[in-house]
Amino acid sequence: MLDYVFFDTALRDRFVKHAHSLGVTCQLEEDRLGLLVSVPEDLDDVAEASLEHLYDELQAAQSSLMDQTEGGTQKHMAGFRLDLPDGQSCMVGLDPDIANRLLANFSLEEIQALFATVGRNALNPLDSPLCKR
Repeated sequence: MLDYVFFDTALRDRFVKHAHSLGVTCQLEEDRLGLLVSVPEDLDDVAEASLEHLYDELQAAQSSLMDQTEGGTQKHMAGFRLDLPDGQSCMVGLDPDIANRLLANFSLEEIQALFATVGRNALNPLDSPLCKR
């Protein structure tokens, strides 16, 4: 699944409405870190590009909303969902600048694969040198 995180219900609902107009089904979750919208990974290129474009726009709107609240930019966060080998999942919070740098150079699938590899190796570390694996 591809995951999109929101902190505002109206913005999340706008994203879901657009996804449905493209024929994309969404799973919605709420946790302590935000509002999560998950969509299937096997989207066609047009639907995926449309959702990514809208998400970028909504992130700017979300940023503006957060700037208007008490604390302003001190509350800005970004995150990626991490699926652990035991089936649990969690949100890994990142500085928005780092998240933007990752997204500028890697697809969401590549970032999730990177995080999954880190999580798997953190839970089951191998002590042998890389050259011997």
